[in-house]
This record gives sequence, C-alpha cells and structure tokens, in this order.
Amino acid sequence: MPGQKAAEAERRAQILEAAYEIAAADGLDHLTMRRVAAEAGLSHGLVHFHFRSKAELLLALLDWVLERTPEYTLPASARAVEPLDRLLALLRQEVRRLTSDRRRLLLFFDFWSLGTRHPGIRGRMRAEFARRRDAFRPMLEELRRAEPDRFRGTSVDAMAAALVALIKGAAVQAVLDPRAFDTDAFLKAIDAMLPQLASAA
Repeated sequence: MPGQKAAEAERRAQILEAAYEIAAADGLDHLTMRRVAAEAGLSHGLVHFHFRSKAELLLALLDWVLERTPEYTLPASARAVEPLDRLLALLRQEVRRLTSDRRRLLLFFDFWSLGTRHPGIRGRMRAEFARRRDAFRPMLEELRRAEPDRFRGTSVDAMAAALVALIKGAAVQAVLDPRAFDTDAFLKAIDAMLPQLASAA
C-alpha cells in the first residue's frame, strides 16, 4: 500500500503542476478538467478520480501555490543594521520579488477576484493575508521598542496591515500598468518618503 499511496501522491502533484501551467498562462476561467488531463498526459477519468470537480481542483491548486510562496526572509546583508533599515530592506526585497513574476501575480489576482464569490477561496486568501501580516510582527515590535516616540499611538497590527497593503499595491500596479510602474523608482520613492511621513505624523 505505501507504493500505491506514493503513486497517487505523484499523480496528484502531476495534475496540480499541469493545472498551474494552464491557469498561470491563460487564467482560471480557461482551466478545465479536460485541459488539465491533456497537459498532465493523464486520462480525464484519472483527473476526476483525484479531484471530483473543478471547484475542488481550484481549492487544491490555491493550496499548492500558497505552499510554494516564499516566506518573508530578511536579506543577510541587512541583519546587523538598525530596525527601520531592516524593515526597509525587507520591504524592498518583497516588492522586487513580487513584481518580478508576472504569471504568478496574474494567477493570484484571479484567485483574489474569485474569492469575492467563493467562500472557500476567500477563507484561504484571508488566512494568507493574516500569515503575511504576522510575518512582519516581530520586526515591527522591535522597531517600536527601538523608537517608542516615533511609533507612539500606532499599533503593530496597523503597521503590518499597511506594509502588506504597500507590497500588494505595488504588485497590482506592476501587473495592470507595467509600462508606468518602475520597480526601482518605486523603491527609491519609498526610501525617501517613509521616514519623512513618519516624522510628519
């Protein structure tokens, strides 16, 4: 039985990889069980054996994509600098990473849009946003301890939400208006504006 389970897990992964290639290239609207079967080189019936419906396949595909989304990891070169500089380094890194993979971003936007109508997808996307906000918390708590006057009256929750919104907003512009969005210029503006905005506040 272990051999059979391993074979089933391998076929399931094969199906999800095929689904990803189709969805990333053409969007979720063009994802069908027959196209996935053809892309995976499997029978239509075998795809249905592993995923009884397109809705089930979509949820599994979203889980598969989220599991392969890198965690926020501070660049090694920024680990010894001041808390605010570390935060800006992480922000720069994430904006660059997120805006560099257009196909993956388009697929995420497809899932975000579908999540407005699909409770299962909406729940997973909410959990992903919460996970992203939570990843910033230790750094933000350290920043508040280091500069209590600057961040007095501002909660870690609010700061985490603002950072995720900033990163996702950059991604929206990079996908929907790529000719008008320059990642380097955006990051330079963030470096210039954030300390000034904090001082003004």
